[in-house]
Amino acid sequence: MKKRQVVMKKDCTGGRNSTTSSSMVRTVRYVECQKNHAANIGGYAVDGCREFMASGDEGTNGALLCAACGCHRNFHRREVETEVVCEYSPPTFND
Repeated sequence: MKKRQVVMKKDCTGGRNSTTSSSMVRTVRYVECQKNHAANIGGYAVDGCREFMASGDEGTNGALLCAACGCHRNFHRREVETEVVCEYSPPTFND
């Protein structure tokens, strides 16, 4: 399951008529399950689920449960990728 979060930020401190704007895109992915199924007997055993797949639509309770292993999304390791894109407009000079 992938989620995207877009954060827009505008910074106009580059000069008189120049503008600098940047946007940051965060992509969140949930990968292998880390739930210890043998914790109650003092052991360590994971189920081998490699990626979270939501068992329901976004906004429902099923969106937080994995269709492959039945665990809550919090048991899956979270990966966050952040990409920052900067756009710069040079100042314009009026003669």
